[in-house]
Amino acid sequence: MSIADIEAAGPDWIPVPSGRSYRVASPPRNALVTPGLAAELARVLDRFAIEAGFSKDRPVDVVFKPGVVGHHQVGRAADIYGVGSRGLDAWKADWDLAVQRSDTERECRRNLGWRLYKAIQTYGSWSQPAGYPVQLFGPWTRSEGPWTRISDKLLFAHRDHIHVAK
Repeated sequence: MSIADIEAAGPDWIPVPSGRSYRVASPPRNALVTPGLAAELARVLDRFAIEAGFSKDRPVDVVFKPGVVGHHQVGRAADIYGVGSRGLDAWKADWDLAVQRSDTERECRRNLGWRLYKAIQTYGSWSQPAGYPVQLFGPWTRSEGPWTRISDKLLFAHRDHIHVAK
């Protein structure tokens, strides 16, 4: 990360760090967030990675990309676009095919995108502004929650990534 990136981000932003069983495989500037969100993501990502069978010697990669302009101005949100060397849109396509074939039991064990979404949902503590849903959106939101009444527009906007805010 360059000095310009850090200065542009502001004094209170830090990149989501790599952990014991996962590594951030994108430039640090793609995941600049508040220290609280960085710590929460690190905790959840490590738990996900360990439960999925990864380790210090064989970490899983996680890819962040900058979010929508204005959406991340205060560093309270992060967008995860990939895990295990695949995009979340590819993991979702695999999931949808397994659902069509009634083979979700095997897919629950294999699909790292779905597993990551469920770990973030289950183990994370995310923002819920008054009058708004929990700030966790992704390709599985409508079927898995936490907000199954997600609009088509919002679901489409999060079809290829997981968005979390704290």
